[in-house]
Amino acid sequence: MNKARVGIIMGSDSDLNVMQAAADILTEFGIEYHMTVVSAHRTPERMYDYASTAQANGLKVIIAGAGGAAHLPGMVASISNLPVIGVPIKSSNSIDGWDSILSILQMPNGIPVATVALNGAKNAGLLAAKILATCDETLQKKLLDYKEDLKNQVLEKAKKVESKH
Repeated sequence: MNKARVGIIMGSDSDLNVMQAAADILTEFGIEYHMTVVSAHRTPERMYDYASTAQANGLKVIIAGAGGAAHLPGMVASISNLPVIGVPIKSSNSIDGWDSILSILQMPNGIPVATVALNGAKNAGLLAAKILATCDETLQKKLLDYKEDLKNQVLEKAKKVESKH
């Protein structure tokens, strides 16, 4: 984990299909990450160890995905001083994802967790990149280029739609 700047954790390997989007966008920006499974409920000691040593291990941001009760992001934020981005995941035991969303979103004062949309791991990766870019001009330029590309994609789509009508 030495070179990783972002930690990506999830409560179960069944969350990998969602959390992979965070890894993919970080890779696109050249940001090294470390990904693993850490369950707040089934491996609380592992969660505590991960959160309490994350900064010493070189991490700058943690992305934590969880479904159902979704305690992982909040518990990690309560232990670590690093920014934590929570990704609510619609899991097999979920109530249409609302349980996960509210568990991550409704943190008590003093323990903030940035929260993205349901299954929004790509945006979690982008937010982690933006946090890192506050101290990295090269990364800031890549993010500006990325936004410009998004804009150009929309303009191209607009031209196609307009040419058909």
